[in-house]
Amino acid sequence: MHTFKAIEFSKNQLTLIDQRALPLEETYLTCKTLEDVTFAIKDMVVRGAPAIGATAAYGMVIGAVQNSDMTLDALREHMDKIKVALDQSRPTAVNLQWATERMVKHGQQYKGNQLSEFIEFLKGEADAIYYEDAEFCKAIGEHGNTLIESNDVILTHCNTGALATVAYGTALGVIREAHKTGKNISVYADETRPRQQGAKLTAWELMKEEIPATLIVDSAAATLIRDGKINKIIVGADRIASNGDTANKIGTFMLSVIAKQYDVPFYVAAPTSTIDYEIQNGDAIEIELRSEDEVTLIGEERIAPKGIAVYNPAFDVTPCENITAIVTERGVVYPPFGKNLKRIRPEE
Repeated sequence: MHTFKAIEFSKNQLTLIDQRALPLEETYLTCKTLEDVTFAIKDMVVRGAPAIGATAAYGMVIGAVQNSDMTLDALREHMDKIKVALDQSRPTAVNLQWATERMVKHGQQYKGNQLSEFIEFLKGEADAIYYEDAEFCKAIGEHGNTLIESNDVILTHCNTGALATVAYGTALGVIREAHKTGKNISVYADETRPRQQGAKLTAWELMKEEIPATLIVDSAAATLIRDGKINKIIVGADRIASNGDTANKIGTFMLSVIAKQYDVPFYVAAPTSTIDYEIQNGDAIEIELRSEDEVTLIGEERIAPKGIAVYNPAFDVTPCENITAIVTERGVVYPPFGKNLKRIRPEE
């Protein structure tokens, strides 16, 4: 079990482990205002689709507290504006909009007339989202572990662990479960340029768990796959279209192509809240473009000439035909995804 708490809500304040400082420092940022929460999401103090969803849910509560000088009716109307502010902080991860939409709908169900009671009513739903995520990730780990064999060497990309979720993790949750059940696995972790989430975060979590792991530069993965050094690839997801096309950290699509070429199983691990049933395929997924500084600078040090044009998408889309299976809290889903993802759709 990990020994840190990435997200904690107490006394109407949200405390987040500052992932920008890892692995050198384990420091925390306290969010007291809606602006603090939107900054934390936008600047990647917190990242990972499920973690962003839980953070946004508590952001809705903080936004309500911040406007508690309004009448109850005015605050209920204002909840849509709080949702918009949070939704705009990062566009690709569907869990963010899923969580804020769920919070707005829950608020509409409040039948009382006390503003303080309304805020507690909202907090109850944010807590439900938080604890559900922990349960879902545990289930993802258990379902995913059925795909892992003894002595498997697993490649993972970006960070999908307890830092990217409320607890356990998605793809890293599967790896955790396989390790815990004595399967003698080992892991290759991509560094994940340009933000280095694999080097900074996944490597840190794997070492905390004492899971045998090797860090590689992103461009080394293809050689390892070609040479038969990788048995499985497991990644997370920020948004899954209804046909199974999956948006994940930039570089994921490239891995899926190489995996298909060399017949290496390619698995996506994500909760059903990451599935966007409203879009038909990956063409409809908005891809976030981030600052050129992430590419041209390491910390404060410039590594590229000033003025060079930079293309820095945070995500890419892996087509469903490159995916072997999608692991959710409701079980392992195989192709055809368009048909089989519908079978696990949660009740509205």
